[in-house]
Amino acid sequence: MDGQAMEMLRFFQELPDPRAHNARHLLGDILAIAIMGVFCGCEGWVEIAEWAQAGEEWFKTVLALPHGVPSHDTFDRVFSLLNPEAFEACFISWTDALARGGKGKFIAVDGKTLRRSFAHGWRKTPTHLVSAFASDNDLVLGQIKTDGKSNEITAIPKLLKLLEIQGAAVTIDAMGCQKEIAARIIEQKGQYVLAVKQNQELLYAKVRGLLDEAILESFHGMKHDYFQSVDGDHGRIETRRCWCTPETHWLKDLAGQWPGLKSLIVVENAREQKDSIDPAAVERRYYISSLDGTDAAMCARAIRSHWRIENSLHWMLDVTMNEDQCRLRVKNGAENFSRLRRMALNKLKRYQIVRKNGKVSKVGIKVKQKVCGWSREHLLKALTA
Repeated sequence: MDGQAMEMLRFFQELPDPRAHNARHLLGDILAIAIMGVFCGCEGWVEIAEWAQAGEEWFKTVLALPHGVPSHDTFDRVFSLLNPEAFEACFISWTDALARGGKGKFIAVDGKTLRRSFAHGWRKTPTHLVSAFASDNDLVLGQIKTDGKSNEITAIPKLLKLLEIQGAAVTIDAMGCQKEIAARIIEQKGQYVLAVKQNQELLYAKVRGLLDEAILESFHGMKHDYFQSVDGDHGRIETRRCWCTPETHWLKDLAGQWPGLKSLIVVENAREQKDSIDPAAVERRYYISSLDGTDAAMCARAIRSHWRIENSLHWMLDVTMNEDQCRLRVKNGAENFSRLRRMALNKLKRYQIVRKNGKVSKVGIKVKQKVCGWSREHLLKALTA
């Protein structure tokens, strides 16, 4: 196989093989076929095995395959036994190299449930993952499994500890608005922007009361900055206003309880919709941050960028890669297969299909996956994107 095409496998060479020493199939072959299968749109082990069987002659020219293409049961068993922490460490090493010296200014952290990955229908305990996403680079940086959405609080610090976040602003929703998480980010020399909601009842009441009153009084006597943006599309006009202030001392004793706290932020969204029962809807959201609070444009950009993890990661995984419908349930299978999807997504976003006339095809991830399945040449190019 083209040396560059399988360069990513170099980062997985140290991945421990969970099988006995006399295993029939090489772990490297199994990984390579699984990775390429997901690039080509396969959504489970049966599809990967059948796809590989169909192209076995080609695979024998690029892989060892001492006993032919593994069965779907072999793929299922191996990935269910692979240590997810070790697999994640390899994945993060690969994404660090893929980022090529910079992950961007903003890193969004959010959770997602693999809805059909529960082991038993009567229990319904699906796999829940927390992911870190570099908004500027459109790159999945890492993920970690939790025992449920409520355990994101303990999972987020573990994920952050695996990442290099120095100099970046980490944005997290209200579930991650915790002193321990703020402390972890500051300890790793990053910055944070944490959404404040009623799960932090006292903090929310104080921040909301202070900032709502400040807006009414036009921040009279308070140092602050302001930024506004207006977007219009499909009969809707949305105005976003952002105020930030470095005067955290108004929170009194609460301010000292949050490591690195330097600013308070409020974002107001006003939507005007034609032919709507509620033509003008206004919503305010509140944040605490370690940013200095003198640049509202930067604060607004950080908060706005957080939603890219929903639109550019979670939505694509669910709609394009059909992740929510995946029925993998055995041990670590669902978690490890999700990692394969994120590997493919990182690469396919970068890959551009260039036609013979030199023009770039403006197609989505799903079409790129099909093209990789149709053409070995395009598959190898996507692997090196």
